[in-house]
Amino acid sequence: MSNPCAPPRRRLWDRVTLAQLQRIKRWREAQHGAHPLERQTWEAVLTLWMMGWVGWIPAFEFDMPWVYPLCLLGVLAPRLYVYWRLRSHEAGRLRCDWLHLL
Repeated sequence: MSNPCAPPRRRLWDRVTLAQLQRIKRWREAQHGAHPLERQTWEAVLTLWMMGWVGWIPAFEFDMPWVYPLCLLGVLAPRLYVYWRLRSHEAGRLRCDWLHLL
């Protein structure tokens, strides 16, 4: 029997949807005073995500194929961050209060 309050088991290839990002955004806004580092980390992750999506066009236009892996890493940043936080939470290294939002 599983714990209904436990977050769902996520795999690395599970994508993070925009609805999930919106729920996390609302949580961050509500908890910004209690979790300032978490808020700043999510801001950095979302900045990398946007840079990854926007960076494809100039990388392709200016023929810089070495930038493609960086763009891909940026696009995958939210997914990788959620996976890393879930693993750390399950291992007891970090507590993650927003996992139930996914």
